[in-house]
Amino acid sequence: MTGYYDSHDGASAGDAEQPATEHGMSRRQLLRHAGWFGGAVVLTVASGDVISHIADSREPDSMTAAGATAAANSSLRFVQVSDSHIGFRGPANTDVVGSFTEAINQVNSLGFRPDFVMHSGDLTHLSTAGQFDQVKQMLTGMQTDRVFTVPGEHDSIGDAGRAYRQTFGMGTLGDGWYSFDTHGVHFIALVNTLSLEKLGHLGNDQIDFVRRDIAGLSSDTPIVVFSHIPLFAMYPQWGWSTDDALKVIALLRRFSSVTCLNGHVHQLFTKTDGNITFHSATTTAYPLPKPGRAPAPTPQVVPARQLKDALGIRTVGYRQGDRELAVKDQRLA
Repeated sequence: MTGYYDSHDGASAGDAEQPATEHGMSRRQLLRHAGWFGGAVVLTVASGDVISHIADSREPDSMTAAGATAAANSSLRFVQVSDSHIGFRGPANTDVVGSFTEAINQVNSLGFRPDFVMHSGDLTHLSTAGQFDQVKQMLTGMQTDRVFTVPGEHDSIGDAGRAYRQTFGMGTLGDGWYSFDTHGVHFIALVNTLSLEKLGHLGNDQIDFVRRDIAGLSSDTPIVVFSHIPLFAMYPQWGWSTDDALKVIALLRRFSSVTCLNGHVHQLFTKTDGNITFHSATTTAYPLPKPGRAPAPTPQVVPARQLKDALGIRTVGYRQGDRELAVKDQRLA
């Protein structure tokens, strides 16, 4: 990986390590039955089993214990935040800067220092220079070694993503895609928010990049793919899918464990398809309706005291030797 925004100490992103080995788990069986979540769902992998429950920051003991366990195992721990929409003005959230600040504070209070933070797009609402500068400055407050980003469609309004790439795209390829390795996991960051018609779109150049990027990897290397728009057909009627994602999915089929993390839909959703598990993240800005529950995916106004229940952050852990990653979602404190 060459393109990342290093907020602190300039640590190298290329610390590739040995691939993980197989470790049988029952998680996939659970996820096949996953549906819409009314709250934040924790999937904790322990001794090969999956434990699922609703969790939020009001469970300090459980979260601190999870962090301590991860630290004791020297495992990979990173955070996903998404859809901060800095610059949004509307009744659905009159203070998105305040909400994103709270999300940053929550990351900094996890009880461990994440190896990196990924912002999975729509950092800004209107792609203005002031909004990019503001969100970049805010991200420097994350207590982590590295901050990565992928663009959302709100980050490329009117300029095909040029302002985004000028701010966050240093060292990336093409329209801003890249990959990197750490803790035995291979990460791929894709851009599917340009050349939009109705659905997300990757394009042949980016698909060829993925083909070349993974060609030399062992099939038991854990793969994590970041994108803004889902790579699965979550709800194509609202554009919540990527029209040529199946070409990338086909390339990833030979790997034993693939995890795809996206934003865009402002709500939690998990789906497993064979060796690939998809996790949609919630937002730090405002909720969107569940698919088909409204005429269009527009910002939803909820009672002020309920807004934080719809917002949140995600922590992801991986211990070398395990087959899959542990994904934990927390409501905003």
